[in-house]
Amino acid sequence: MVTEATGRHEHAFLFARDQADLPVVVVDPIKVRRFAQALGVLAKTDKIDASVIARFAVKIEPEIKPIPEQQVRLIKDLLVRRSQLLEMATMEKNRLQIMPRPLHKSINSLLKTIQKQIDSVTSQVDELISQSKTWRTKTEILTSVPGVGKVLAYTLLTELPELGELNRKEIAALVGVAPMNKESGAYNGKRRIRGGRHRVRTVMFMAMMSAIQCNPVFKRYYEHLKAAGKLPKVALIACMRKLIVILNTLLKNEEKWCEKVA
Repeated sequence: MVTEATGRHEHAFLFARDQADLPVVVVDPIKVRRFAQALGVLAKTDKIDASVIARFAVKIEPEIKPIPEQQVRLIKDLLVRRSQLLEMATMEKNRLQIMPRPLHKSINSLLKTIQKQIDSVTSQVDELISQSKTWRTKTEILTSVPGVGKVLAYTLLTELPELGELNRKEIAALVGVAPMNKESGAYNGKRRIRGGRHRVRTVMFMAMMSAIQCNPVFKRYYEHLKAAGKLPKVALIACMRKLIVILNTLLKNEEKWCEKVA
């Protein structure tokens, strides 16, 4: 059974099939739409969509992946909620800078409420992680790297379960930090990162901003790349690629960080 991702509306159906031990695959609707366009199918109705999805499943044969356990799903949802709360806090802090002083009391009150919610959600995630010895061990390994905090560690554990099981090229491509060639005949374009897991990459980007300040290995690497003429963002992406490869190796070997590993 193949279904499109529909912004969580498919979850009840997905979990019901999983509970009944019936295989199901959730596919990217953008890929299905491009497949339809390649077939010349431009119209869009429920009946046509169902037919296109069925043909997509037959031709592409998308890989059947196990549905995450309920605890893993809850941790992922809590982390998403934490990110939402942080965004709300940022918006309120920005308003504090531009709104008149009489409104500051209202904004500060809301900021305190949001912070309490952030602390509560963080505590819930910590509690869930602590209940699993395997997750605790993996978290300790990941956070042993200076610059890798609990949020990044938790995000990797929930959004990137393949970490520690793939080779360096595969894991970099899966995250979306492996530059892809763009060549055709004599044309040789710039290599750019594409695809990958957006949430993992976003959290890693923020973590790397910290890592290049507190981790001497990544600080040296970042400065070396900039000295070689790389743009700051390009240098950061390269550092992210180096970080995910290191984390992958640490989990695979079940060892904690030391500079010689890098």
